Amino acid sequence: MRKQAEDDRSRRTVQVSGSTIDEALEQASIELNVPLKKIEYEVLEHPSSGFLGYGKKSCLLIAYEVVTEKSSAFDDDAFDLNFGDDDMMGDVHKDRDGEAIIRFYQEGVFLKVYPPVGNGKRVTEREVAMKLKTRGINDFDEKLMARVVKAADREKVRIADYAYNPMNDALMTVEVIDLDMKANIIIREPGHGGADITANGMIGLLKANGIIHGIMEDAIAELEDHPVYDTPVLVAEGAKPVNGNDAKIIYNFDENNSQVSFKEKRGKVDFKEMNQIQNVVEGQIIARKVPHEDGKAGRTVTGRLLPAKPGNDVDFNIGKNVKISDDGMTAIAEINGQVMLAGGGKLSVEPVYFVNGDVNLKSGGNIIFLGSVMVKGSVEDGFKVKASGNIEVMGNVGKAELDAEGDVIVHQGINGKSEGNVRSGRTVWAKFIENANVDCEDAVIATDGIINSNVVSNRLIVCMGKRATIVGGRLRATEEIHAKTLGSASGSETLLEVGWDPKSKEKLTQLEQNLSTQTSQIDDIERNIITLENFKKKKKKLPDDKEEYLVELKNQKQELQDGILNLEEEIKRIREYLASLKYVGKISAASKVFPGVRLMIKDAPLRIRNDYSSVTFVNEEGDVKAIKYEPIEEDLTIRS
Repeated sequence: MRKQAEDDRSRRTVQVSGSTIDEALEQASIELNVPLKKIEYEVLEHPSSGFLGYGKKSCLLIAYEVVTEKSSAFDDDAFDLNFGDDDMMGDVHKDRDGEAIIRFYQEGVFLKVYPPVGNGKRVTEREVAMKLKTRGINDFDEKLMARVVKAADREKVRIADYAYNPMNDALMTVEVIDLDMKANIIIREPGHGGADITANGMIGLLKANGIIHGIMEDAIAELEDHPVYDTPVLVAEGAKPVNGNDAKIIYNFDENNSQVSFKEKRGKVDFKEMNQIQNVVEGQIIARKVPHEDGKAGRTVTGRLLPAKPGNDVDFNIGKNVKISDDGMTAIAEINGQVMLAGGGKLSVEPVYFVNGDVNLKSGGNIIFLGSVMVKGSVEDGFKVKASGNIEVMGNVGKAELDAEGDVIVHQGINGKSEGNVRSGRTVWAKFIENANVDCEDAVIATDGIINSNVVSNRLIVCMGKRATIVGGRLRATEEIHAKTLGSASGSETLLEVGWDPKSKEKLTQLEQNLSTQTSQIDDIERNIITLENFKKKKKKLPDDKEEYLVELKNQKQELQDGILNLEEEIKRIREYLASLKYVGKISAASKVFPGVRLMIKDAPLRIRNDYSSVTFVNEEGDVKAIKYEPIEEDLTIRS
């Protein structure tokens, strides 16, 4: 356990992030300078795609190098015996013959036998006998030798005596090189009757010469079995100091938004979806600080400490609408908006996204922003602008889509070419609205007019300029529709409705249509069921396919009946809601109303057949009545 703890402390770790775990591991591989297969990791925060791309989170993990014991005994600075894993222990995927090792020690002659690997050949007694005779040993315990050969368990066993001559023992010397970072052993071959080297002898010699760190025991054990003479062999290596990594800031967004990311639709690149805006939400972590590391001290083979340099610290550089966590390790957005990284790494969150020209391919395509959007130019045909705040356009809006939770302000006009759509969670202001679909929760205000458009407002629709005309299309408001002129001399049909919640009224109409359709369907099914049941009474039994069809029809009937009950309940609820509304509703024209205008105030209709001047229409006891013109009193100037 103590060794494990020391190993854990010695590991180099890095904290990395990426859009996926694989991407983060690739970054860790670069920073640790080790291959992926030698990296272990712990996930601190799993990646999240967020909702519609917002609140997206990167993967955050701690990665560290796998600590393994050194098994290579030699390097380029000394003689390379080239005893890799294949030679020392064999490779399970390769064949290797067994091996007999004979060594002369002070205690006698010892035999060690390695087993074969794969389809390799086993060591035979004859081979061992020949090796012993080559070393001048003719008198040995044959039975014991046979048992050792058969066991092949790598254990050293004494099998014979010899005339030991200590004067001819193998000699060893130690040399320390490379500024005390490496130690080599040089062995002189033993003479007649002399003992071979031992691993314990080599380790003892190293320690006697002050070599106490980085001793390569595996290499020494290999050298005992396969000695190399008169050549320096590396047997100890110091550890170089590893300087600590500097602290760094990891951003949870794309720092280089100049790299455009396109979306595909049906296999084709949609160049309008360039995704250059980096939205964040209030409370979102937009950056993390990875603390600096102290580094790992090194040691020479003689045990001298080599101090490491600690990494440098770094501080967050924050701008507006960003705060630092209490522990100083994360930067957090204080508002919804666009995260920005300015020169010098200054982090800020902007509540307004500015487009310095037109919204088109050149400006980056469609805009989706968690804040307000200011367009200095126009919004061209086919593009979208969506914002959780306001949308303000200094130019025109074409056949485009605008969707704001706040106000929509168009300083010029909206020409939707029958397909443009504008939705506002509050109020829509425009110079004119033509051939467009507009839906807002508060008021629609145009200075020059509303022409051939479909406009829905939960409160007011007002045209209040010198040329303030409503002509053509269908306009629905809960409280009031007000303009200078309604309709035109050409008699263009203009439909105006007030006094209802227009969205609930539209939903009621749709539900009533669905009810009618499903009632017709159930009538058809009942006729088919009656036909099949009559046939069954006459024939006593239906063919299997007809019987299955009858069961299916009855199931369909039951489903439709359940659906009709739900529709009737929903229709009843909406009708009760509409009946409870206290809106009186009125329609006013400061100047003139032309024939061709059709009015609907609550459930009372009126088709205008004659000109009216300066008039207000109201619902009195179920009929539409014309009364004296009532000017609009509310201040409808643009809110700041």
